[in-house]
Order: sequence, then structure tokens, then C-alpha cells
Amino acid sequence: MRKVRKGQLRLPRAVFGLVVTISLSTAGRVSAQTLNPDPQKPTEQKAAGEQEQSPAPGGQQPSTGGSAQEKAKPGEPEKKPQDQQDKTGISKNRMFGVMPNFLTVDNKGQLAPLTPGQKFKAVARGAFDPYPIVYNAILAGISQAQNSLEGYGQGAQGYAKRYGAFFSDSTIENFTVGAALPSLLHQDPRYYRMGAGGFGHRAWYATTRIFVIRGDSGREQFNASEIFGSALAAGVSTYSYHPEADQKVTNVLSVWGTQMGSDVFGFMMKEFWPDIHRRFTRKKEPPATATGQ
Repeated sequence: MRKVRKGQLRLPRAVFGLVVTISLSTAGRVSAQTLNPDPQKPTEQKAAGEQEQSPAPGGQQPSTGGSAQEKAKPGEPEKKPQDQQDKTGISKNRMFGVMPNFLTVDNKGQLAPLTPGQKFKAVARGAFDPYPIVYNAILAGISQAQNSLEGYGQGAQGYAKRYGAFFSDSTIENFTVGAALPSLLHQDPRYYRMGAGGFGHRAWYATTRIFVIRGDSGREQFNASEIFGSALAAGVSTYSYHPEADQKVTNVLSVWGTQMGSDVFGFMMKEFWPDIHRRFTRKKEPPATATGQ
């Protein structure tokens, strides 16, 4: 059996993050169902109340103000919040309802390049979101229970150091890979989903994004932001605030490889998340209502 090195978690961060995300998402849905076990009842009650109202003079029905669905064109699918993007081309999507997915877009070739300020703003929005704050707190607790990064010790002080290390590791890597180097090298940190084709073709596309990125010019190029950015972040974190016993080149390479693997896993999730979302949120269409009554 392979021996786990000191300073490393036994459970891969990407897989553990997926488990935590699904748990938080499921808890949110259960809470919503508890507060409103039958969301259709308010609508039915409202409809019944409207039928009891007398028609307005002249036979005109009272205006309801017009909903988004009424304003949508016939045959046009309703635009859900997770599919929306702001004017700068930054997504508003969250995977599983909790995991920030702001740098994933669908309309390749139709977006203007991001300015350096927009790149830093998008990364900061995800880095200081409640999700990574909670996620890194759980990672720090697991690390303390396993006594990894043992140079930090135990107790409240040891936990605080571990939490600071995990949060700083992810934040430095995100800013280096997603904002600093893309601004210097004029590369686009957004993930452009393929969104169509067979599973193997799309999986290969997602995996190769670790080496291929879109430049601000719109052309694909070598993903220097990812390769060199993650290596730089691993070196900075290891030799600045990690325990002195862990400040080794081998640990830098280990952290670099872990970050690259996590990013590949993240690209796969970004590519197939809409398919997963549609599959698990598919609902039965409501029965057609009679008209002309």
C-alpha cells in the first residue's frame, strides 16, 4: 500500500469538494421543500382568487403586470439564472447551486476580451465566495484530525494556521492562474464549453484545456497561465508560510501536480455540468389547461 506523505490529505481535494458540494446542495433542497412542501399550492390559490374577482369595466381582464414567461416569445426556452451572463461575459452560474462557476461561458467567438480589472474582479468574486470559505474550513479540520502539516501543531492555533494555509493556497493559485498571468500574457481565463458532441470528444476537449487556452485575440494558444501559474503558486505557498519541514522541492512538485489534477477535474465538471443539471432537474410537464372558459 502506498504510504501517504506527511502534509498531504489522504482524500483528493477535487473528489472531496464534489462530495461536500453535493451535500450542501442536497441540504439546501431539503430545507426549501420543508418550508414549502407543495410549491404549486400558492399558485393554485392565487388562481382561485383571481377567478373570484369580477371583471373590469368593458369586459377587460385586470392586468397582472406581465411575467417573464408571458413576455417570452412562443417556442423560446425560458432563460434560467444559471445560464445568464452579465455584460462583460462573466457567468452567473453555480454548479450544484453552491459552487461558483463564474468563468464558464458557452458562446465561443461572441465575447469581447476581458480587461485586467475584469479578470481580477471575476477571480475575487469566486475566491471570497462563501463556498471556498466553508470548503477550506472543512479541509483544515480533516488535516488537523490526520495531523498532516504537523509543524502547525494542534489546538485552536494549529487549526487557524491550517485554515489560513488551505485558503491561501487556493486563493494564490486562483489569482495567479486566473488573473495575474492572463493579464500579463493577454490570455482569456474563461472556460469555453464545447457543449455538443460525444462524451469522449467533449472529455478530451476538457482535459486538453490544461494545455490550451484562448487568447484575448480569440486564437487558441499554449496555456502558459495554467502551467506556469500553478507552479509559481505552489512555490510561493510552500516556501512562504508552510511548515519549515515541508519546504522541499518534492513538496512543490506534489502541490503543483495536485493543483493541475484538480483543474482538469474542474474543467470536466464545467463541461458536463449543464448535462448533469438537466438530467437531475428534469420535471414532468404540467397538464394542459383548458382555454376559452
